[in-house]
Amino acid sequence: MNVLIIGSGGREHALAWKIAQSPRVRHVFVAPGNAGTAADAENIEIPESDFVGLIRFAKETQVGLTVVGPEAPLAAGIVDAFEKEGLRIFGPNKAAAELEASKVFCKDLLRSADVPTADYHTFRDPARAVRFLQEREDVPMVVKADGLAAGKGVIVCDHREQALEAVNQIAREKVFGDAGNRVIVEERLHGQEASVLAITDGRTIVTLQPAQDHKPAYDGDTGPNTGGMGAYSPTPLVDDKTLHWIEEHVLVPTVHALKRMRRPFRGVLYAGLMITNQGPKVLEYNARFGDPECQPLVMRLKTDLVDVLDAAARGELDQIAPLEWDPRPAVCVVMASEGYPGKYAKGHPIRGLEEAAKLPDVKVFHAGTAVKDNQVVTSGGRVLGVTALGDSIPKAKLAAYTAVKKIRWDGAWCRKDISDKAMR
Repeated sequence: MNVLIIGSGGREHALAWKIAQSPRVRHVFVAPGNAGTAADAENIEIPESDFVGLIRFAKETQVGLTVVGPEAPLAAGIVDAFEKEGLRIFGPNKAAAELEASKVFCKDLLRSADVPTADYHTFRDPARAVRFLQEREDVPMVVKADGLAAGKGVIVCDHREQALEAVNQIAREKVFGDAGNRVIVEERLHGQEASVLAITDGRTIVTLQPAQDHKPAYDGDTGPNTGGMGAYSPTPLVDDKTLHWIEEHVLVPTVHALKRMRRPFRGVLYAGLMITNQGPKVLEYNARFGDPECQPLVMRLKTDLVDVLDAAARGELDQIAPLEWDPRPAVCVVMASEGYPGKYAKGHPIRGLEEAAKLPDVKVFHAGTAVKDNQVVTSGGRVLGVTALGDSIPKAKLAAYTAVKKIRWDGAWCRKDISDKAMR
């Protein structure tokens, strides 16, 4: 079959690379794609927001399966639009994708389904949020924008003044736009974060290997939140017993709750978890593959990914065999543009990609890249996801950073401590 992947980031490059390996696949198209997907698949110059153009292209090229990468088209109803035209597509419909599109909806669902999560309060009026914070004990809090904010709409606060400033930025200054029309103030959980992703057709749940993302910009988990500066899988934070507990107490009740609400979820259910002293608690849900978690996961997955995604889209996930994984861990290091997650320049030529590609068990996934005058240049904040397998986490880390050292552009930087938590 022909497969269409929608999106232009590192996750979409990883999906295109993996899907192209399937013997069931003739051709992989990526819309709009990046410089990496142009090399491993074929880019189509249709924006991810142009549903009419994407549907027309899928029909004209006899696409058998469309895979949606980013959250924005899911939240806007791309799955509903494709299914209305009789096209098979992997991802949740608009109603189910509200699990990620609205943090208020997510928190309310978690509470009603008795899924462990932080205590929270929701506000439409920023003045009420300010009054709430001023009347409470001065303790660490987390302030969140309700809507989609490219992974940056969460501000972790050590004390009241930071929380008040976070409310001001989100709800008054609208630094995340309309995503800040509602704001959540919740208790700050303590522990380490882990990501558990599962593929579901609304009835059967197939859980993937656990991973750990690194959201803060700088080493030691300092600095502002980003879309993710690196990830590794598996993580010792989530052993088999804990993973089973998460399936039973987090994933299953969430899928059942959505089904009861007549919003059956079909796609990737991504639980962002805090592993606390009281056990795992849900920080948030995403309704798609994580970026950069997708990169180490597809590096390790031995099962044909197309079989899994196609079965989920058909509602036949109960018919596939258990997933097979490479036992070796994988580490992904994100290389970013100077200034990210704030303002950054574009168009810097990237050197050393061919040298990095020659290293064994290494794959450089492109995120914010483009081709200009036959040269790969930077076009985003997170530019590359340098991913490597190794016999142990330290060896996978060494392989990834060996590849990172071969790649250069003006202002390139990365965290130096991706996966160190696993070694501690």
